[in-house]
Amino acid sequence: MTKAVAKKRQYKSALSREKIIKKAIRLADRNGVDVLSMRKLAQALKVEAMSLYNHVDNKEDLIDAMVDHVVAQFALPKIDNQWKPELRACIFSTHKVLLKHPWVTILLLTRNCTGDAMMSYTNACFGCFLSAGFSHPLCDHGWNALNNHLYGFTLTEINSPIEPEDFSKVALQYLPMTSEDRYPYIRSMMKVIIDGEHSGINDFEFGLDLILNGLENKLHEQR
Repeated sequence: MTKAVAKKRQYKSALSREKIIKKAIRLADRNGVDVLSMRKLAQALKVEAMSLYNHVDNKEDLIDAMVDHVVAQFALPKIDNQWKPELRACIFSTHKVLLKHPWVTILLLTRNCTGDAMMSYTNACFGCFLSAGFSHPLCDHGWNALNNHLYGFTLTEINSPIEPEDFSKVALQYLPMTSEDRYPYIRSMMKVIIDGEHSGINDFEFGLDLILNGLENKLHEQR
C-alpha cells in the first residue's frame, strides 16, 4: 500500500457527519447553496460520493443539518424580566450570523426547520416573551413582527444592488433624471443624501427598536 492510498483511507475513516456539515457550510458560504452537490462536496472532502451517505441520508438531510448548525450560532436570550434588552441582543446577533451565511435566510423562510438548534432558539424567545407577562397571542404576534423585520431586512441587505458607500454617488447620478415637478420629495431626499446630511443607509437597529418599543406599549396595554 502506497503512502497516498494509506493517507486517503485514513481521511475516509475519519469522515463524520459534523465534518461533512462544516465543509458543506464553507462551500455554501463561498459559492451559494444552489450549486452545492454531493459530488462536489465529496471532491472537497477527497472521498467517494457514496461514502457521504453513511452519515447523511440525502441532500435534503444535509441542508437541514447545515441550517441547524448555523442556527446553533444564534445567541439565545435569557428568560428573565429583562425581555427587551435580551430579545434585542438576540435578534441583533442573529442578523450578524445570517450575514456571514447569506444562503441561510431564504431557507429559514422556505423550509420547515425543526432541528434541535432551531427549536431551542424559538423556545428561548417564546420563554422570554411569556415570562415577561406577554399573552400567548401577543407573544406570537411579537415574534412574527421581529422575524419579519429580521429576515426581510437581511434579504434586502444581502441582495441590494447598491453598496452602502455608493448611495451618495448613485443619488448624484440619478438626480438629473428625477423631475422636480413630478417627484419633488424623492428629489429632496436625494439632495440630502448627496449633501451628506443623511447617509441613506438602511438601519437595522432603528426598525428593531421601533418594534420592541411598540411591543412594550402593547404589554402595558395588556396589563
